[in-house]
Amino acid sequence: MVELLAPAGTFLKLKTAFKFGADAVYFAGKKFGLRAFAGNFEDDEIEKAVNYAHSLNKKVYITVNILAHEADFDGLKEYIEYLDKIGVDAVIVADVGIIKLIRDVAPNLDIHVSTQANVTNSYSAKFFQDMGVKRIVLARELSIEEIKKIHEVVPDMELEAFVHGAMCISYSGRCLLSNYFTGRDSNRGACVQACRWEYTITEKSRQGQQFPIEEDERGTYILNSKDLCMIKHLKELEEAGICSFKIEGRMKSEYYVACTVNAYRRALNGEDVDISELEKSSHRLFTTGFYFGEKDKECFTSSSPVQTHEFMALVLEDAKDGYVKIEQRNRFKVGDTLEVLSPDENFNKKIKVTEIKNLKGELIDDAKKVQEMLLLKTDLHLKEGDILRAKKL
Repeated sequence: MVELLAPAGTFLKLKTAFKFGADAVYFAGKKFGLRAFAGNFEDDEIEKAVNYAHSLNKKVYITVNILAHEADFDGLKEYIEYLDKIGVDAVIVADVGIIKLIRDVAPNLDIHVSTQANVTNSYSAKFFQDMGVKRIVLARELSIEEIKKIHEVVPDMELEAFVHGAMCISYSGRCLLSNYFTGRDSNRGACVQACRWEYTITEKSRQGQQFPIEEDERGTYILNSKDLCMIKHLKELEEAGICSFKIEGRMKSEYYVACTVNAYRRALNGEDVDISELEKSSHRLFTTGFYFGEKDKECFTSSSPVQTHEFMALVLEDAKDGYVKIEQRNRFKVGDTLEVLSPDENFNKKIKVTEIKNLKGELIDDAKKVQEMLLLKTDLHLKEGDILRAKKL
C-alpha cells in the first residue's frame, strides 16, 4: 500500500496529520534541516514525537538535508547517534558527506535521499543504492515516464515523490536567490522565498529605467511557481513505481495539513475528491508540474496565495453534554454557519452557531479574541483535533 507522508513543523501539526490519515510525517530538529522557520523540534520533542507515532503504528522521518559546510558538522555526529538511539524510522539526507557520516556512526539507521540531491536518472539512483540508501525522494523535474525507467533499473529501491504543495523555482531547491539578496542560505535552512517577490527588468543601456514584463500593472512574477496538485493522478504515480506520496508544507498551518491530508487520504481510499476541497486552504493556482512533460506550466503571474475558506476554530476536546471546547482562530459570531473538517464526517457537514460561552460560563455573541478558549453548543459529536471553518466573504 502506498504511504501518505505529511509535513509536521510542530507537534500539533504532527497530531493533525496522523488524525486525518497520514501514515508518516517528516520534520526537522532545531539544526541541520532546510526549514529554519518551520517551528521544528527540540531533541526531547523528537523523542516524544517518535513515541507518539509508534503508539499509532505510524512513522517519523527526520530531515537532515542541508548541503553542509565544514562548520555544519559540529555536533552532527552526536545528533545522528541520538536519532538512532530514540528509534526514528529514517533520516532524510542530501549531502553525501552526511550519508558517509551516518554509515560510520549509525550503520542500521535508514537513509532517505532528499529531493535536494537532484536524483533525475537511474545511474544516480544506483549510486545511492550501492551506498545503502533505502529510499530516494525523486527530483520534482521528472516526468512519470522517467520515473518508470528509474524504477525498472532499481526495482528494489523505494521511490518517493511530491504530490502536493509549493514548487521551487530552482532546480529541486538548489537556489541562490535567498543567499544573494539577504545572506540567508536556502541550502542551509533559511530560504526567504525570494522567488515570490515582485521583479522588473532593466535594459543594459538604459540603467535606471525599469520595465515590467507585460503581465499586469503590478509587474511580473515570472519566477513564481504554481502549487503542485496530483490528487487526480495518484494511480499513474503508483503504477510508475512510487511507494510514498509526499505533501509539502512544513511552514504552513495545521489547517492546511488537515485539509490536504484529509483530501489525499480519502482519494487513496477510493473517494472521488473534488479539487475545490484543496482550494479551501492556502494555495496558489494548481499544476501537475513536470509529471506530464508540460514544463512551461509551472509558472504563473500572481504572487499571492488564495483560499476559499478560513480556519475558524480548533476543537480541543471531544464534545460532551451538548457543548464542545474550542480554540478560536478567526472571528465568528452567533448566527454564523461553520463547516466541520473531520476524518469522521462527510465533506461540507455544517453547524449553525446558536450559542457561545466563555470558560466562565458567560454567554457571548462574538468570538473575537484571538485564540480564546470557548464552549460552543452543538448536537454533533465533534472530536479533539476536528476543525471548524467558514467560507470567506
